[in-house]
Amino acid sequence: MKSSAMRDLMALTERDDVISLAGGLPDTSTFPPDSYASLMRTVAADSCARALQYGPTEGFALVKRCISEVMRAEGMEIEADELLVTTGGQQVIDLVCKTLLDPGDVVVAEAPTYPGAIPTFSAYQADVVQVTMDRDGMLIDELEQTLERLEREARRPKFIYTVPNFHNPAGVTMSLERRHELVRIAGERELLVLEDNPYGLLRYEGEPLPTLHSLDDEFIVYASTFSKILSPGVRLGWAAAPAPILEKMNIGKQGSDLCSSSISQCFVSAYFDSGPWDEYVRSLVEIYRRRRDVMLDALAEHFPREAQWTHPQGGLFIWATMPPYIDTTDLLARALEEHVAFVPGRAAFIDGRGGSSMRLNFSGVGEEEIREGIRRIGEVVREQVALYGTLTGARPVSAPQRKEKDDRAPRSSIAEAELAKVLQLPAKRKRAG
Repeated sequence: MKSSAMRDLMALTERDDVISLAGGLPDTSTFPPDSYASLMRTVAADSCARALQYGPTEGFALVKRCISEVMRAEGMEIEADELLVTTGGQQVIDLVCKTLLDPGDVVVAEAPTYPGAIPTFSAYQADVVQVTMDRDGMLIDELEQTLERLEREARRPKFIYTVPNFHNPAGVTMSLERRHELVRIAGERELLVLEDNPYGLLRYEGEPLPTLHSLDDEFIVYASTFSKILSPGVRLGWAAAPAPILEKMNIGKQGSDLCSSSISQCFVSAYFDSGPWDEYVRSLVEIYRRRRDVMLDALAEHFPREAQWTHPQGGLFIWATMPPYIDTTDLLARALEEHVAFVPGRAAFIDGRGGSSMRLNFSGVGEEEIREGIRRIGEVVREQVALYGTLTGARPVSAPQRKEKDDRAPRSSIAEAELAKVLQLPAKRKRAG
């Protein structure tokens, strides 16, 4: 796994002088330092020996109790022996691959998909087949056609990977109907689904939808994490899976890192014992909702009319698509000259699509930085639009999309055909789902 130009470019986004809208970072500055210090004192006083020692590979019972509370908040009832504590949610993806994949095995994923999953799939030499999305998530008809084609080719997938809630990077949420359909397909075909749900509790509008795991857990491997609702620094996630899969994942984890951090598990347990854990989550929801709205307003003010973007009901990301003649990888290099960064869309595709799209994060920086960052990106985009017009003789309309706030409603609900462009769907598809 050698370095690439993209990795080198993305490394520049972490410079202190860059407004980074690239990362998937929660804002850990919102966690009170006094509370952190108090919790660590509690760990030192009550659990010092345990915190400094190796733990069981599957995780401490005390932290599994906390995980059960979080899952209950999303409509799931789970027993301790159905859980595996992991070193972040990312390790769940790794362990599923380690457990199930041989080189050349097929994994089905959404298009676009979580950029952090692609290197993991590649490391295990998976053949990733991507299924396109619209505003309601993965296109079920296309999924079934894909599975039928793979069956004819004797290439049965090992699992389907999906982020149903507030998709990273697309920002869309899978509809209830499609959740039921996906669970049905998994049951009929006896095909595992890896449900990655790190953002489920970060909902800013609309009604919560049931997880796939809560609909039918027989063929669902459920993954989540404390990173988005507490702190990524604790590096704790978890998996809930059918017993045979969980047992193999446990063995795989033992060979990888023996156990997840005992200190972190004791810290999380002390945090849950200290008071209502969901109060902090509600405070994050309010902060991130405001930041999302600030970014949506800034996009409407500073991006040209040719641009489109999603309106996420939760999560951390907005997916924006520029005119097709703009390459966002090249655009990132130019944006970094203006000390602002985003993730180019190609990072979310296997086959080179996404070249005109970008992922924008609104959780990791403050409201003023969001406004300024989007203003800078908008200037660079309009610069490229104008250059294209000069070179081709075209007269693109590059004015901002909106100045008044009272037309938020029509802009916040993108027509489905336009959203198809945003999600890089085939041009021939006028309406999907």
